[in-house]
Parts: sequence; C-alpha cells; structure tokens
Amino acid sequence: MKDEKKTKIAIIGLGNIGQAIATNLVKNNRSVIVAAREITKANSFAEKLGNLAKPMGISDAIKEATIIIPAIWFNTLNGFFNQYANELHGKIIIDVSNPIAPDGKGGFTKIIGENESAGELNAKALPKNVKFAKTLGTLGATSLLNAANQSPERAVLFYATDDTSIKGEIEELIIDNGFEPVGVGGLNQSIRIEVFGDLHEFGALGRTVTRKEIESKIKR
Repeated sequence: MKDEKKTKIAIIGLGNIGQAIATNLVKNNRSVIVAAREITKANSFAEKLGNLAKPMGISDAIKEATIIIPAIWFNTLNGFFNQYANELHGKIIIDVSNPIAPDGKGGFTKIIGENESAGELNAKALPKNVKFAKTLGTLGATSLLNAANQSPERAVLFYATDDTSIKGEIEELIIDNGFEPVGVGGLNQSIRIEVFGDLHEFGALGRTVTRKEIESKIKR
C-alpha cells in the first residue's frame, strides 16, 4: 500500500518514546506528523528525519491526523484529553503510557493501584467519540529502536483494544514500526503489556521476543 493511502499519524511529544516511534516510521517509509509544546523542537527533529516528517503545532497536528499518539507521561494525559477534546473527536488514540514515576532509588514505582491499568483508566477519561488502543509502550525506547526490523523473525509488539474496527490500523502501525503485531485481547488485558506486566519488557519478559517464543503465553 502506498503511503498516501495510509492513515495519517501524529506523534504528540518528542521525548525518547516519541522520537523512537517517529524514527521507526520514517525508516519504514511511513510519513508522520511530529508535534511538541515547543515548535522549534518539532522543527529541528523533523529536519533531522527528512521529508517524511512534518512538524506542526499540537492542535493543528491533531486536526490533520487520524491516529494520534500522545507520547507523554501518564499523569498528564487527562489534561491533554480535556484540553484537546474538540480536536480529538473521531480520532484513534494510541496509548503508549505506563503508570510509573521515579522511585528515588534509580528505579520506578507504579503510581496507580496494583491491579489497575493505565489503558483502562485512560479509556474512561477519553472525550466522546474517540477510538482507543494500547500499544507501542510495551518496550523501552532503546529496544523500540534497536529491535525494529529484525530478521529473520521480527520482534513482537503487543496491543490491546476493545474496538475491533481499528484492528487493521493498529496492526499496520505496528508493522510500520518494524515489529510483528500480536493482540492480547481487550483493554482488560492492558495491564499485562504495561510496565511490571507479564508481557512487558520491564516485567516478566525482560527482553524482546518473537511470536514463536511467546505464543503459548499470550492467552492465559
């Protein structure tokens, strides 16, 4: 499929995860809109990526794209949803967040209940008429970059969604990041693909995996 026929993507926030996702998409010939609070940061990063990356302000980026990836901290997402509720109408939100914060000892701690997931909480906070999936946050930024497009077997990126109508767009997004998409079910499974979950790099898995390595563990 030619890129001009693919769903437009906007990445909001250009920290390590946002930059990794944008870099992977461009390497796989997928155009992307990049946006940040400081337009100068979006401009310089887009220039580094080349012609397939287009810098825009946050509001304009959301209006232009169909798939919106807010690559921002979990505890800032509610504010993002509220601020841009009108622009997000009818969009697909990709939640890459993990509900963690530095623990002051060089590691991280979970900042919501032990049995709560960012995916389920964020889905409840969404503006109306927004579609939603959890993915691209199951690996750290370094692995997102280094494990992309590996061969002969691609590494897996998991996803969870309650909306089967967007399965095609989600899987295409993951493929264009250089990974093999593997669904784990609805958002009630999203805790498994967040930090400390049994299907997260910084949980029970401890590394990237291929489908063959993980297939027996996908469904419990």
